[in-house]
Amino acid sequence: MHNTKAIIIDGYVDEPACFGVPPYISPYIRYIAGALREKKIHEDDIHYATIDQIRANSENFSQIIKNADIVTIVAGMAVPGKYLRSTPISPGEIESIFSAAQGIKIIGGPIRLGFSKEGGKTASRLGINSDDTFLARKDIESLVYDILKDGDIQKNASDISHRFRTVEEIGRWSKYGAFIIKKHPDYPHVMCELETYRGCGRKKHCSFCTEPSYGQSDYRPVIEVIEEVKELYDNGARYFRIGRQPDIMSYHAVDKGGEIPEPDPEVLKSLYKGIRNIAPELKVLHMDNANPATISEYPEKCKEILKTIVKYHSPGDIAALGMESADPAVIKANNLKVMPDQIFEVIKLINEVGSFRGNNGMPEILPGINIVHGLKGETKKTFEYNYDFLKEVMDSDLILRRINIRQVMAFPDTEMYGNNELVMKHKRLFLKYKENIRKNIDLPMLRKVVPNGTILKDVFCEVNDKNMCFGRQFGSYPLLIGIPSNMPLNKFVDITVTGHGHRSITGIPHPLDINTASIALIKELPGIGKKQANIIHSKGPFSNANDFLKYAENHKDLLQYIKF
Repeated sequence: MHNTKAIIIDGYVDEPACFGVPPYISPYIRYIAGALREKKIHEDDIHYATIDQIRANSENFSQIIKNADIVTIVAGMAVPGKYLRSTPISPGEIESIFSAAQGIKIIGGPIRLGFSKEGGKTASRLGINSDDTFLARKDIESLVYDILKDGDIQKNASDISHRFRTVEEIGRWSKYGAFIIKKHPDYPHVMCELETYRGCGRKKHCSFCTEPSYGQSDYRPVIEVIEEVKELYDNGARYFRIGRQPDIMSYHAVDKGGEIPEPDPEVLKSLYKGIRNIAPELKVLHMDNANPATISEYPEKCKEILKTIVKYHSPGDIAALGMESADPAVIKANNLKVMPDQIFEVIKLINEVGSFRGNNGMPEILPGINIVHGLKGETKKTFEYNYDFLKEVMDSDLILRRINIRQVMAFPDTEMYGNNELVMKHKRLFLKYKENIRKNIDLPMLRKVVPNGTILKDVFCEVNDKNMCFGRQFGSYPLLIGIPSNMPLNKFVDITVTGHGHRSITGIPHPLDINTASIALIKELPGIGKKQANIIHSKGPFSNANDFLKYAENHKDLLQYIKF
């Protein structure tokens, strides 16, 4: 038996319940690595590369791909977004990689449901199937596992049936595959997406939802999620997001026969407390989806869960709420989860528990809202309903951390498939309405989330573009921060918030070394314009505060933001 060699190519995933675009690494990658390890393939023979790495160094990786006995690609954008420094894999790149590969070729992840580059366009199925090329119609990790026998590829690979992995398998593979994060180009600054369960527990699903394709909810045992965190932590992981589930409130919820299972606060307490105990020096612990219908139905139990999250997580957390629409007609036509008055109360509850500021400068936990357009029953009035709802939230002095507005992407086997003609019909109205929300809702809301003068800690500098550096804190839906100066990349810096865009902010290093700072940075200080920034810059260096105040005498408050 020769040493079987494998390469896992990360084409990136972005789903309603899973992030996998750098600096995130999706669970799929780790599960595949774990399945390979369980089939006796050595860690040194399991290669990993992101599609961006392959683009940047195609010659080096083409040889690895050519020599691999098994080539896997993980990909799929169910809710495509805009990405700071990564671009998801394209069908052309998939074809190119598979053409170069000589071994067994497998592609999987959410791409199994269909492919589309952007919201508002129907997702089409990939036409992949040959004797040595497979589209994993269920779980890619289980197909990889089944294709191998004692470390070798089975001769009858094309006859293997596709299946979902079991909870027990994930319990093993998630731990065996933890080593793969060390091969990520961003390591150790890698955000590990954690799965608690998948599959929505509702009896009837939203018209566009792909979660039913995974079957019934398959809750992972709490201890196995904690053990996975331990393995990742022992391999250097410090950033975690409990994101791969449709509703964190429903983790191990009890089916009482109604539409919505009853949450169990003790389960969430054991999960969060267990993670904190096993990973005491973790830097980020965030979550993602929370079904507003669950919180509306069981407000006291969910309030208890939210208090647990605030106790054990890290600040800057977001409870993403699938409102989808504030139009009652659209809600009914698409079997959506809650009416506007219900979600308003949910927003209020989350604000009550988590809107106070944490030690990294961000509020502890805030709600995020997801709105989808192009759904059945949508009219021009729908846009008014949605805008008015958001305006009411803002006027009530409640805070939303983010408002995600997208046009529906219709996947095969969903009710919406073939019914998204409203996307194009309302396209111009959608774009105008979206811009109004960005200007009149997002901007003032962002000023509430992080007012000028707020100090945000541990901003990771990712990209220098001309004379601007773009960075983010690690976390769920982190704020994009523009610093008007080139900065050392892949380093952390604290910043003072000095300005706001519709969905991003401007900041300067904190404290700002006034004696070495550029004019562009000095003029960002509160109350300092370009003219005074030029004067201050020309009169330095300053030996102390009194020396500085000779030229900025009306700005004693600036001393809290600068150093000499």
